[in-house]
Amino acid sequence: MKKQILKIGLMALAITFISVDANAQKKKKKNKKEKMEETATKIELKTEVDSVSYAIGMNMIESIKRDFPEANFDAFLAGARAGADNDTNALIKKEELEGVIATYFQKKQAEAQAAQAGDVEKFKAEGLKFLEENKGKEGVVTTASGLQYVVMTEGTGDAHPTATSNVEVHYHGTTPDGTVFDSSVDRGQTISFGLNQVIKGWTEGVQLMKVGSKYKFFIPQELAYGANAPQGGQGPIKPFMPLVFEVELFKIND
Repeated sequence: MKKQILKIGLMALAITFISVDANAQKKKKKNKKEKMEETATKIELKTEVDSVSYAIGMNMIESIKRDFPEANFDAFLAGARAGADNDTNALIKKEELEGVIATYFQKKQAEAQAAQAGDVEKFKAEGLKFLEENKGKEGVVTTASGLQYVVMTEGTGDAHPTATSNVEVHYHGTTPDGTVFDSSVDRGQTISFGLNQVIKGWTEGVQLMKVGSKYKFFIPQELAYGANAPQGGQGPIKPFMPLVFEVELFKIND
């Protein structure tokens, strides 16, 4: 919501300070390219204020392109000129400006939230389907929590890590469709960490292993990140997505 308010404030600020005379353009009957060349020739940055003003204008336009890519810049610039000149014949009255801007961005926010909700339900359904199909495959074991795993290589000895152990491992993490999101194997370096510092599926799964073991884990979303996907769900890991890890246990450090 704060980001939305910032966007709305940006629009209002830009409308106040960026200007071009649309009526003058019509009278002079110059095309857009000629007008831009003429403006570039006329403007001289003689003072620091001139340079800052020019920079603010460019910066605002870049922000608008990023946050409001559907903007009609002909209408935008005409409105900016009207605001700068306090034009009493402006197409929208000053007291109506905030309502016009807020209504539009509130609608866009509602549309984005609805789309996100639809995506979340899609991710949930796809994750459940993946795990349901996977659990019937040869060699897959399902624990009481719903964690699924396959023993790729069984280690030796009797020692298992505990929930608070510090372990050294190699791992290769993917989404259900095989997209790699993190891999110590690809980096070529093992990693050590405490099993009470990772997602629940790791804490449970690695405790099943002996040193020298290599397991493949299929971790349901409730034992992974749930709704709190890393990077806000903008990366490969989506909300409520199950995760797949190949893990090789090298050492129990404690």
